[in-house]
Amino acid sequence: MTEKKPENITYWPLTIHYNKEKKKLTIDYDNGSTFTYAAEFLRVESPSAEVKGHGIEEKKIIPGRSQVGIIKIEPVGNYAVQIYFDDMHNTGIYSWSYLYDLGKRKDEIWKTYLKKLVEKGLSRHP
Repeated sequence: MTEKKPENITYWPLTIHYNKEKKKLTIDYDNGSTFTYAAEFLRVESPSAEVKGHGIEEKKIIPGRSQVGIIKIEPVGNYAVQIYFDDMHNTGIYSWSYLYDLGKRKDEIWKTYLKKLVEKGLSRHP
């Protein structure tokens, strides 16, 4: 991460911390916002084509990830990070704006995910 905020980035992370024991990623942004994301939440909301598909209708519900953790986080340029999960998923590029949006809408997104699991007869647990 560069020290100077690029002009095209709206929300710039100041600190990023992963708590391995709690399996939670915390990001502090330059506007004073702080969001904490469970690794499971980030995994099931991966911006990868595997999860998102190529449109809203194609989004897949990923079950059985309640125990997933993060093994590595790498910067992608100055606009994103790539997250490597211990279930070997690593194809999503998490832009700062995508992470910020996930943080702001976390409760709504999580409730929708849980509802879809129930509708499909799936579980968060492996």
